[in-house]
Amino acid sequence: MATSYGDPAIWGVILAIGVATYAIRFSFIALFGYLDEIPPRVRQPLRYVPAAVLAALVLPAFVTLDAGGLATDKLVAGTVAVVVAWRTESVFATMAAGMGALWTLRFLILPAL
Repeated sequence: MATSYGDPAIWGVILAIGVATYAIRFSFIALFGYLDEIPPRVRQPLRYVPAAVLAALVLPAFVTLDAGGLATDKLVAGTVAVVVAWRTESVFATMAAGMGALWTLRFLILPAL
């Protein structure tokens, strides 16, 4: 990919972004190093960060559009995986149920329709 910027400008941007990323990450480590205990007002929202990150990573895969509209096979398989995860709390069972449902839908049910 060609650009009109010279090598010093590109390396300057890469260096600036690297320093900014390091500063952001180090600021949290340094901040929590000074605190003996995380305040409850900060701890309460932090409890929801893993679920929010997981949802942000997984949800777009379930709600994608294919040529025919909403990808129902992914949505149904994801729903099956969510139910299995909720009932069993087993990662292996969740993956097996989700992939089994997706393959069953794609190779057995949807081609017959």
